Amino acid sequence: MRTIVLAILACASALAADTCVECHSVLEGPLQKPAALFPKQDVHARHNFTCVDCHGGDPTQTDPDASMNKAKGFKRGLNRTSIPALCAKCHSDANLMHKFAPQQRVDQYAQYQTSVHGKLLAKGDDTVATCVDCHSVHDIREVKDGNSPVHPLRLPETCARCHSDAELMTKHKIKSDQFAEYRTSVHWEALAKRGDLSAPSCASCHGNHGATPPAVSSVAAVCGTCHVLYENLYNKSPHQPVFSSMGAGGCTVCHGAHAIQHPGPSMLAGENAVCAQCHDAASNGGAEAIKMAVAIDKLSAELERAGGLLEKARSAGMEVSEAQMKHGEGKEALLKARVAVHAFRAAPVENAANAGMAIAAETLKAGEQALKERDSRRVGLALSLITILITLAGLWMAIRVKDSQGEAAGPARR
Repeated sequence: MRTIVLAILACASALAADTCVECHSVLEGPLQKPAALFPKQDVHARHNFTCVDCHGGDPTQTDPDASMNKAKGFKRGLNRTSIPALCAKCHSDANLMHKFAPQQRVDQYAQYQTSVHGKLLAKGDDTVATCVDCHSVHDIREVKDGNSPVHPLRLPETCARCHSDAELMTKHKIKSDQFAEYRTSVHWEALAKRGDLSAPSCASCHGNHGATPPAVSSVAAVCGTCHVLYENLYNKSPHQPVFSSMGAGGCTVCHGAHAIQHPGPSMLAGENAVCAQCHDAASNGGAEAIKMAVAIDKLSAELERAGGLLEKARSAGMEVSEAQMKHGEGKEALLKARVAVHAFRAAPVENAANAGMAIAAETLKAGEQALKERDSRRVGLALSLITILITLAGLWMAIRVKDSQGEAAGPARR
């Protein structure tokens, strides 16, 4: 019986052994790194996958020739061009993936093959991104892990490792300043500075596994996945057929591709106006742009003035909550006016701005009345204080007179 138990324990020990990790743990430099990273950090290790699932071999053997036996599928180093297909052995297997990540898609490899990266890899270009360039190698983490290179907050920097390499991008005739431009944009501000994980990053516009530059004809549709109202207005605008016939990229004509800035009236009129690139100020288009800029500027200034008065009144303790709520409707009208710019006609902008101006006038009046009431209360309070002080002074004088009379009468009685 004892012999059987020992045999079972020996068998279990052999099955549990992982000579890959044991050997590489005592090596130095790059050969030690996989053993240090994989067991502790890799998502595959947490699901009980081991080195042999990618590299082959026999992890129960202590003899290197036996453990790294090619007859058992051992691969001495993986060719970069073979990595996507290797990952796809598991990640394209719906039955297998369902056991560990039921919601994860199993078409990543199919998408990758349609991407710019995949097509170039198929032609033998091993400098393009493969799975390990984006997801790492022996410390692959889930996307939601903040330390994952494909976590939304880190993804732009991951893409930039290649796309900011001027030498590498020159080979592919691509600019290398996209990340530098993106870091000046409103999208980067929302993502990196405010921590808004829904803000657009590289994959939002280009895709992830099926990464490809948006076709010129589809740029507006790509932007429209987030900016739906803008897309609808643009598609009905006079610019849409013109830009399409020119082969221009819709939204990017005015806003650019990566260095997208906060929009404002200065884009419509002024020295650096975007509209002025195509429209002379005296032209119909130029005149419409100026009208839109004036309407938005005027409403913005009036709302700011009214808001300042209301805040001043509130700070003084006046009840202006209803007027402040109304002022919020004015801000909504300003937003609608800015959105209406994408119809590229002055009338919709002016209509929204006029509605906002009426609200601004109403709230401005409420602020002025509140401040007048504050002033009248202050005057009344001042008069009350003066009256009280005069009364107190009178009482004090009366007491003094009475005391003086009492002191004079005292000696007379004696």
